[in-house]
Amino acid sequence: MVDFSTILAGFGDAFTLWNLSFVLFGVVVGQFVGAVPGIGPVMAMAIAIPFTFGLDTLPAIAFLVGVNKGGLVGGAIPAVLMNTPGTPDAAATALDGFPLAKKGKPLKATKMALFSSVTGDTFSDVVLITVSAPLAVLALRMGPVEVFALMIFAFSILSGLIGQSLVKGVIAAALGLLAASIGADPEHYTPRLIFGYYEVYDGLPLASVAIGMLAISEIIRRLSQMRGHVQPAIIIDETGNKDDRRVTFAEYWGCRFTMLRGAMIGTVLGALPGIGSTAAAFMSYATAKASSKDPESFGKGSLHGIAAAESANSAVVGANLIPLLTLGIPGSVGAALIISAFMIHGVQPGPLLFIDQGRLIYGLFGAMVMANVINLLIGQIGLRVWIKVVSAPESMIFASALLLCVVGVSMATGGLFGVAVMLVFAALGYIMTVFGYSVVIFIIAFFLGPRFEMSLSQSLAITNGDLSKIFDYPIALALLLLAAGSVWWLTWKSPKATEEITGDPTSHK
Repeated sequence: MVDFSTILAGFGDAFTLWNLSFVLFGVVVGQFVGAVPGIGPVMAMAIAIPFTFGLDTLPAIAFLVGVNKGGLVGGAIPAVLMNTPGTPDAAATALDGFPLAKKGKPLKATKMALFSSVTGDTFSDVVLITVSAPLAVLALRMGPVEVFALMIFAFSILSGLIGQSLVKGVIAAALGLLAASIGADPEHYTPRLIFGYYEVYDGLPLASVAIGMLAISEIIRRLSQMRGHVQPAIIIDETGNKDDRRVTFAEYWGCRFTMLRGAMIGTVLGALPGIGSTAAAFMSYATAKASSKDPESFGKGSLHGIAAAESANSAVVGANLIPLLTLGIPGSVGAALIISAFMIHGVQPGPLLFIDQGRLIYGLFGAMVMANVINLLIGQIGLRVWIKVVSAPESMIFASALLLCVVGVSMATGGLFGVAVMLVFAALGYIMTVFGYSVVIFIIAFFLGPRFEMSLSQSLAITNGDLSKIFDYPIALALLLLAAGSVWWLTWKSPKATEEITGDPTSHK
């Protein structure tokens, strides 16, 4: 366990003016990109990672965390004002946020979204801080066989819950593992699939792959959908009543149980790899509606509906870091990007982080807590500013983002070869998206590929290739049975489950 002095030192590092400035900058950037429909915090994080190379590890990670947290707050603004979520996470927020805005109460709706988001996010951060260290101690007791079984279980969950189908999820994961095999193998350091390009002897650059598939492919897709004109923002008149421009303490306190339930749902689902904040928001919304004394008010501008959605989707952010910090397995694409930032700075995520980098981890926890406070303050001040952002020209925004991607990858990889790799994977990401294959699963599998290969090799060496010896490892056996059970459930039950969560009978197709 981490000693108390290390914990205090970590929090002290987070509260320095230098590190807080990067948290502030990240939150501002996150709220801005969240308010612009189609960009979102994931794309912003992917673009920003190369530019953090010259920073120390803590301010770099704190900046990315700020972007992620701020993006969820900003995503609610176009969802409320235009019925167009700035991020997929805010889709459930629009169900009640937009009707409330049409009643002349846009500021009340956006402020309720802000307060609920910060509440859910803070709840999940408290859970993260309290449970991650004990879980890391347990993770250290896991050997290669258990780690291999755990990764099989993670891949089964991710493949089924992310994307359009389990089969396409498995194919995307297999492609990611294939891309991870390029370069020297992790056990014997024998070069493979390099085709004379010694630049990839150490593997494909993670920054090139992530930015190409997430940012560039999305920019290409969005630019291809443009029709040469700018979509104007929808202006909604206010009632002029002061009470309609704010959320009173009585209104906030009246939604406390809704927010607490949403935060718990988001935290639980966020700790499970692959489910994501969108599903958490819809599940929380459905639960709040089912348990409400006035379910008919939902969909007509209910504050409880906004509170349920925003508290749940924001709670996922902190919970996503639980499997990342304890097991080294990213639970979402945002967590995968944070892992890539760790690796750029020479830090290997996993349970050993709490022993080798305890001060850094608790510095990150302190930065997350301060990001919530800053999110609340900036949101209060900047709501009127971000409302203007929804009318920004897409052509200007995406062209600037494209330039930043090229410059950032060139800096991170040390030349144009990394840019070429980025463009190749941008094309691959675009093709995969068109045909319904998840790029998120691809990236996670690509990152976990070397570790998966190493644990497989070590497991085969320990068991001498005898599958019957798996019964000597009860934890590994349990994880493999869970993986098999999850595949069965996702194959036969997921269409019905997806319909229950989203309310869309065709969402599983």
